[in-house]
Amino acid sequence: MLLIKNGRVLDPKSGLDRVLDVLLDGKKVVKIAENIESVDAQVIDAEGLVVAPGLVDVHVHFREPGQTHKEDIHTGALAAAAGGVTTVIMMANTTPTISDVATLTEVLESAAKENIHIKTVATITKHFDGQHLTDFETLLKAGAVGFSDDGIPLTSSKVVKEALDLAKKNDTFISLHEEDPELNGILGFNEKIAKEHFKICGATGVAEYSMIARDVMIAYDRQAHIHIQHLSKAESVKVVAFAQKLGTQVTAEAAPQHFSKTENLLLEKGANAKMNPPLRLEADRLAVIEGLKSGVISVIATDHAPHHADEKNVADVTKAPSGMTGLETSLSLGLTYLVEAGHLSLMDFLAKMTINPAQLYDFDAGYLAENGPADLVIFADKEDRLVSDHFASKAANSPFIGETLKGQVKYTICSGEVIYKHK
Repeated sequence: MLLIKNGRVLDPKSGLDRVLDVLLDGKKVVKIAENIESVDAQVIDAEGLVVAPGLVDVHVHFREPGQTHKEDIHTGALAAAAGGVTTVIMMANTTPTISDVATLTEVLESAAKENIHIKTVATITKHFDGQHLTDFETLLKAGAVGFSDDGIPLTSSKVVKEALDLAKKNDTFISLHEEDPELNGILGFNEKIAKEHFKICGATGVAEYSMIARDVMIAYDRQAHIHIQHLSKAESVKVVAFAQKLGTQVTAEAAPQHFSKTENLLLEKGANAKMNPPLRLEADRLAVIEGLKSGVISVIATDHAPHHADEKNVADVTKAPSGMTGLETSLSLGLTYLVEAGHLSLMDFLAKMTINPAQLYDFDAGYLAENGPADLVIFADKEDRLVSDHFASKAANSPFIGETLKGQVKYTICSGEVIYKHK
């Protein structure tokens, strides 16, 4: 048994916010009350700390199989634990892609060995070919929790329609990376800084919001659920808001980098600040925050995208892969740029990293209640933390190295076991 004493217990699902004790026995929370006594339990003194549900991140890349020089499921799980994350969903852009039962089974068997809850999506189209749909029914039965060709946008509106129909038939949804390649230049650079500083044609805003507009309207017509990944443009937020008002089943996520920073970070951090979609303008950053405040964007997900240092450290930054490692900084970025900045309450912020993503996938996770799962994060919400280049992840491709942020994870507990303790 594990007894957490004197912490500020926050549960976004019930609205609970009180100094209480929490008693865990095995994989369940058995009691939440004042002054719990237990002679048998290991005790954690959480005085002055926040005790919250373990974070749920529905968008990570663990690179296994085939790209394990960047990350593998084990190091990804360690990174999640260090960031207070107890449940993740992996994307399917592995080598080979997770398009068939054999690859899916291999990945899930590897995931089952770890001490966090690791789920995965399968691809929408076979091997990301953008044309031929995978067998949704069979893949769901084999353990996939959803479908995404994340990283590769679906250029065919016909395929989007067919995928939405198939998803609806199987009581699931599709998650889409929206960047129309025909309207884009070199990815990872917002169009303004691309033109002015790098003298290239970069990733345009219209490539994102026009594709979102197309796809949410197809979802509206098909009466099917569509999830928009990591939106980054002010117009994208407006498009999703419009579609929601129309009655479309559309949900959306934002990544911490997009509510924290702008394209100027590329000038300071180079390739580590290169990602898809790119960091945008201040007006876009504030619009994403407004989307989070209004509820148009209900989920914060990292798009944790580790890369090997040699891949990022190339002479020509346009040749470097896009993406940043994100699991170990997401809580701190939210506390710094949303809560401390006065945009969201701590409760509202945590809802977007716990109960909302859990409910999106109907997981028994993301809440803190008696008889609920013993998945928790204990953190100091006001403590300053200097982001070092030492990560639990294999990768250190973070543009936040050297920055002082708010919030430090002290303990991560999954299935009643302490899986991370801050030294």
